[in-house]
Amino acid sequence: MKKVLGLFILAASLSTAAYADCTYPRPPAKLPDGATATRDEMVAANKQVKQYNTDMTAYLECIKTDYDGTVAKLPVDATEDQKKQLAAKYAQKNDAAVDELSGVAAKFNEQLRIFKAKTPQ
Repeated sequence: MKKVLGLFILAASLSTAAYADCTYPRPPAKLPDGATATRDEMVAANKQVKQYNTDMTAYLECIKTDYDGTVAKLPVDATEDQKKQLAAKYAQKNDAAVDELSGVAAKFNEQLRIFKAKTPQ
């Protein structure tokens, strides 16, 4: 019982320590409506989306580094279940971040297509 409790405490402490230094970036507050936006507004939004992409890439690299470090520090007697739980938590954070980034990019690209369709080339 003590061993199980000790491993549970270890897993809990590792899961809270992991990703502690990784700052989740905020997406752009508002993307312009392509139907009414000016060129300057679209250019500014493009810069914001690019910066968000850069920030999210740094976040993804950070959580991967933290995950790898946490796995490397696992005690020799760590169970496969504990390793799977850490991997699942990493995958969940990674997938959620990638999904959000993809959503922001898709929304911007949609508005950009609308903007280009109304703007003479």
